[in-house]
Amino acid sequence: MWLCLLCQWFNLRGMLVFLFAVLLVVLFLNKKDPPHFPPGPPALPILGNIFSIEAKQPHIYLTKLADVYGSVFCIRLGRHKTVFVSGWKMVKEALVTQADNFVDRPYSPMVTRIYSGNLAGLFFSNGKVWRRQRRFAMATLRSFGLANNSMEQKVCEETQCLQEAVEKKKGEPFDPVPLLNNAVSNIICQIVFGRRFDYSDRDFQSMLKNLTDMAYLEGSVWALLYDAFPVLMKILPGPHNGIFTSSKSLEASIKREIDRHKLDLDPSNPRDYIDKFLLEERHNRNTGMGFEEENLVLCCLDLFLAGSETTSKTLQWGLIYLIKDPHIQDKVQAEIDRVIGRSRQPSMGDRPNMPYTDAVIHEIQRMGNIVPLNGLRKAARDTTLGGYVIPKGTAVMPNLTSVLFDKNEWETPDTFNPGHFLDAEGKFFRREAFLPFSAGKRACLGEALARMELFLFFVSLCQKFKFSTLEGVELSIEGITGATRTPYPFKIFAKSR
Repeated sequence: MWLCLLCQWFNLRGMLVFLFAVLLVVLFLNKKDPPHFPPGPPALPILGNIFSIEAKQPHIYLTKLADVYGSVFCIRLGRHKTVFVSGWKMVKEALVTQADNFVDRPYSPMVTRIYSGNLAGLFFSNGKVWRRQRRFAMATLRSFGLANNSMEQKVCEETQCLQEAVEKKKGEPFDPVPLLNNAVSNIICQIVFGRRFDYSDRDFQSMLKNLTDMAYLEGSVWALLYDAFPVLMKILPGPHNGIFTSSKSLEASIKREIDRHKLDLDPSNPRDYIDKFLLEERHNRNTGMGFEEENLVLCCLDLFLAGSETTSKTLQWGLIYLIKDPHIQDKVQAEIDRVIGRSRQPSMGDRPNMPYTDAVIHEIQRMGNIVPLNGLRKAARDTTLGGYVIPKGTAVMPNLTSVLFDKNEWETPDTFNPGHFLDAEGKFFRREAFLPFSAGKRACLGEALARMELFLFFVSLCQKFKFSTLEGVELSIEGITGATRTPYPFKIFAKSR
């Protein structure tokens, strides 16, 4: 009996020593914050605040935290600290005033796994590689239509395909999301692949599904868990594995397109982004600037994610807000009838003469809040934000939701109000706190293309159709939040005008 008691004592003692050792490790790993570091909510050892973040609407939770801890505060995700920056004033300070300091991306286990280690694509690369790849992408966009009207013509042609697809619904209720995804994605397909796809193409539809799944999961709590606990999450089952499945499927589709391009590449007549990149690779493959075929796949993947998801989601929210307020829809259509009529195709030259429609599109972008947070940045050197010390290497997340709904910048931040973008005389004016495309050196490189698409698709749809939904149905404006913010599934009627 005494021997059993003695063994139990030693077992208990061993357990206490083990727990004490674990506690010491935890205390060591969670180093004390430096003086004047941003405050934040209490965090659990090892886990941090990961389970405090609201899974369905993380941007709302994080925006509310600013009311408690101020416009600069810290959240702990596992052992990693992320400083969140809220409100137009502080976000402008980080992204514009200190643009050079907050231009690079921090290390992400999830991104590293998707982008094959050292390869970082277009949006997750840093330093000279990022600058070179961004300049190359912007120059390619300009050469294939943004510097002239050829891209506008392509968008106009696609609007006609979209109109025809809507007309085939013959006034019956339908889900508009697949049609909008098809139309918008075909624009980036023409830039990257040099061709558009039929809306019924099975490979095209598979790519779009993978894009949607990946965009949701990359911005979900599962992605946060993966980055916080990569060793554990890598072996656990769960939705996070869908991120890698979708990305690999997309990469395989893009690789097939690249192989097709290599068969008939004409150096004197590049047709698209892939051709241009392959030609650039011949001269810069070993320069360390990312001009390798493996990185081309990842750059194309980035262009698809950015060029398809955001614009399509904005148009989806546009239909919802038009249906929720028929008076606004009537005013948009009255302006279209007055400026363009019902038979002539819209053009970008019409936009200056359509201030109300332009204001409505901007308000859709604001309220739709397509990218609720932003891409992570890291401090290149020790600095301060809002009076707090931000040490070199600290991860920083600008909260775009807090800017688009900043009570100090918008008269009615929580209400759909096109008047936010109209002066006393009814003329359109741009608000400085309008940041759906982010700001600074990492601002969306396809902003000009997205603005063109939004105007032409939106106006052409409103020109031809009157939109409504099922009787008695109230469309939700809450949305499903991932990397982008998506409306809940909905159906509409499109009645020819």
